[in-house]
Amino acid sequence: MDVGADEFEQSLPLLEELVLGADFVGLDIEFTGLRSNLTGPQQISLFDLPSEWYLKTRQSVQQFTICQIGLSVFSSMEGESNKYVAHSCNFFLFPTTFGILDSEFSFQASSVQFLNQYGFDYNKFLKNGIPYMNEEQEKKIKHNILCGNWRVRSALDKDQIKVVIDEVTRWLQLAEEGDWLTLPGIAGFQAFEVQLVLRQALPNIWTVQREEGVVVKKVSKQHRWYLENTSCDRASCWREKILLSARGFSVFFQMLVKAQKPLVGHNMMMDLLHLHEKFFRPLPESYDQFKQNIHSLFPVIIDTKNVTKDIWKELNFPRVSNLSEVYEVLNSDLNPTKNSGPVIVHSNSCEKYVQMKCPHEAAYDAFLCGSVLLKVAHLLLERMQGIDPISESTFPQYLDVLAPYVNQVNLIRAGVPKINFSGPDYPSIRPPILILSVSKWPGVTEQQVYREFQNLCKFDVRRLTRSQFLLLTNKFKDARNILKEYRSHPTLQVSLYRYWRHSPNVNCLLQVCGIVTTWALLTFILGRS
Repeated sequence: MDVGADEFEQSLPLLEELVLGADFVGLDIEFTGLRSNLTGPQQISLFDLPSEWYLKTRQSVQQFTICQIGLSVFSSMEGESNKYVAHSCNFFLFPTTFGILDSEFSFQASSVQFLNQYGFDYNKFLKNGIPYMNEEQEKKIKHNILCGNWRVRSALDKDQIKVVIDEVTRWLQLAEEGDWLTLPGIAGFQAFEVQLVLRQALPNIWTVQREEGVVVKKVSKQHRWYLENTSCDRASCWREKILLSARGFSVFFQMLVKAQKPLVGHNMMMDLLHLHEKFFRPLPESYDQFKQNIHSLFPVIIDTKNVTKDIWKELNFPRVSNLSEVYEVLNSDLNPTKNSGPVIVHSNSCEKYVQMKCPHEAAYDAFLCGSVLLKVAHLLLERMQGIDPISESTFPQYLDVLAPYVNQVNLIRAGVPKINFSGPDYPSIRPPILILSVSKWPGVTEQQVYREFQNLCKFDVRRLTRSQFLLLTNKFKDARNILKEYRSHPTLQVSLYRYWRHSPNVNCLLQVCGIVTTWALLTFILGRS
């Protein structure tokens, strides 16, 4: 089911009911871009500690925005053994533009091409996107709305509203009290804005929202005063409605937070960063504060990338590169629990996913996340309990067996493979850092070193001194190959990096200590003489 701005408010009660009755919620988000084109020290690399990775990625999250959120709400079917129904929804979003709010965001060409390849509808995103805001933005707009101190920022909106005011002004010159004029095609959030402007600009009219549009009625000043003070449609009553409409998807986000259901994603670190920035608060500078905030919003997070990466080799499953391939393997005969595992069906509103695959459509990927979670949990539970059939498995049992993976979110290209949102991060299990000593190659750069080794393996390069570079890969096999191939190379010698031996800071400290010790010794000897 696709939900845009026109359908969103009407669908809220049903969405709230579904979430409150759910076992867990699958999540996937599509963005206008993923990474800023950072260079030099700001480039993300395997050398980064989690806090360094966070600060670099934070810039990208602030630069790009969300264009689609997919949720798949999984609920156990009453009276059915180990059977789940998935209600999947696509939400097209667009930042709130109202009063002082006028967000800026960027597009990344590769991301646009990628989504185009999979049929993403940019018209729904740009023309019918659901508005949203975070808590700080909400405070600002609430203050301005309630104080009556706001203005239209968009040049397009200014032009449209000017046309409306001119039309109503011309009509008023000929109209009599009691006459009315319909302004068709004005609905939703824009209707509130138009009524605010008209009521402030023209003292002898009253406005009402109807199905056909905004209706303007000519009234006397006395009648206008009466309506403002007695009508249930007076400004003081529906300014809260304006705020509700401006908050848009943020209203549902608060419902999701309040429900405290387990949140399931795949490689979901960027999703969590955007959820915090766009709907909760601007991302803090403190990495630890970010972790605390996310954990308070969603106490139970499960990243299926982290789970499958951990068990895939043990089960001798073939290599996979994306979520769809993971799902296909678990649905195939390669999965020993295929026939005894949970049964998952789509709700009536999502039958298109029964007929066709829609990779990289957010709701479909959210459904895949939830399905992978259930199938992997069942597999782990059966391995733990032996060969006995466990068709009566329940979701609480699945959560118990997944406990080692709860709140562990996969991290791409960093010094550690995952982030722990409910405690300290685990130490790195990456291969050791290597040091490259270069001779007879003056002015060599990091890019030249990278190109020299790229045919052997992929790794990150960081300059240590004028003639020394640190090398780091995420595969132990690659580290062994480099050591073997270049240990005795005439101009490029590779060895294991030892901090106390190779660090320039340590070497500098030792040199200073040596000089001080030598000077002290000479002073002592000369003094005795």
